[in-house]
Amino acid sequence: MPPADADDAKLSIRFKYGIHTIFLFVDALDTFSALTEELLGALRERYPDGLTRSSSAPEKKTPIPDVNTNILYGVLRVPTDPSRGWKVLNVGEDAFGNVTEAGLKDNSIVAFMFDDVNPHRKDVAFPVEWPQEDEELYDERA
Repeated sequence: MPPADADDAKLSIRFKYGIHTIFLFVDALDTFSALTEELLGALRERYPDGLTRSSSAPEKKTPIPDVNTNILYGVLRVPTDPSRGWKVLNVGEDAFGNVTEAGLKDNSIVAFMFDDVNPHRKDVAFPVEWPQEDEELYDERA
């Protein structure tokens, strides 16, 4: 059996919140605690003024928490149909389940939201805005 390539242990994950997509390379065996720490660090560095939740209200920002907080993660119920909503990931007690155990694979899309109220909620509407076709652009070309 050939030796495993170090890159095989890294997964490219697309994290989505509002209008944002954040690409991170994560270790397949990272705990969600480590993943949360890495995601929050990247968000604080890249978006110090907060995250834009909607293109219709770009002035409204969701602040990035100063301290580590609970983050709810979700995956699409039907990977090819965002209209079917999100399924909350069970990341294990105290967020110590790992990325692979949660079923994430290379190029997975994962929604997230900050939740200091109840980290075990099942009724979550993740604030994700998908790109829309600009119909005016097509009308101008015709």
